[in-house]
Amino acid sequence: MHTLENSFIKIAVKNTGAELSSLVSNGKEYLWQGDPRFWRGQAPILFPFVGKLKNDTYFHKGAAYHLPQHGFFRRSNAIKLVAQSDTKLTFSLQSNAETLKNYPFDFEFITSYQLHKNILTIAHTVVNKGEEILYFSLGEHPAFRCSLQNPEESYDRNQLLFEKEETAEIHLLEQGLIGSQTANLLKNSNRLNLHSTIFDNDALVLKKMNSKRVTLVHKEEGKLVTLSYPDFPFLGIWSKPNAPFVCIEPWLGIADSIHTSQKLEEKEGILSLDSENTFNCSYSIEVHG
Repeated sequence: MHTLENSFIKIAVKNTGAELSSLVSNGKEYLWQGDPRFWRGQAPILFPFVGKLKNDTYFHKGAAYHLPQHGFFRRSNAIKLVAQSDTKLTFSLQSNAETLKNYPFDFEFITSYQLHKNILTIAHTVVNKGEEILYFSLGEHPAFRCSLQNPEESYDRNQLLFEKEETAEIHLLEQGLIGSQTANLLKNSNRLNLHSTIFDNDALVLKKMNSKRVTLVHKEEGKLVTLSYPDFPFLGIWSKPNAPFVCIEPWLGIADSIHTSQKLEEKEGILSLDSENTFNCSYSIEVHG
């Protein structure tokens, strides 16, 4: 476990998956603590894919490859801490014999956590170290406590406050894949109430949003955290039904659709990176209170 703190916040990051495991301010824990009764995760980083592949399989250059939901980074023990300062932790995973078995690309994936006052910025760099185009997606999956005062309280006293009014629909999932049906979520509103049945059909998957900033608000406790994600075109919102956490998930990429060809270069939301090129993105978590 690696820690970092300033006068406002203190964080802890696991070796496995370089996953954020604590976000404390004024003695209060804001991050979900991974109670296995509901969900063991806390804030996994999703790479090289976001969501589920159809039959856990994709095809590239005529060959079939197999990866589990959200890719391999979140469970990797090969990630190294490569730099540390008073304000920043930097981790790196390089392609190796194990990753090449089911992801045939030479890469380096760099993740950093940086503190500035009450804001934590998580940045990612993807480096294509191979000679062919690198195809990838990446995403975030942070889970936040619904109440700072009562760790058992579920999300039905929370709402999400978006920076802009939205008229948005969600894309319904079918066994973890993007289905053909949609449902209305917001109409000329910037507030989404997290009522008790909102996650009964799995995650809320939003492909088109005007907002790049959203705040988790408790009806009595006020603002808890604000996420800013200018580089991320997709957003997922998820929890287990009536669990005491909610995940706010900026994504660069999305699960396969039920109609996918399973060809990697045709995957919706897939990113491509030329040989020896670099891709950068970041998002931030602002702690209130």
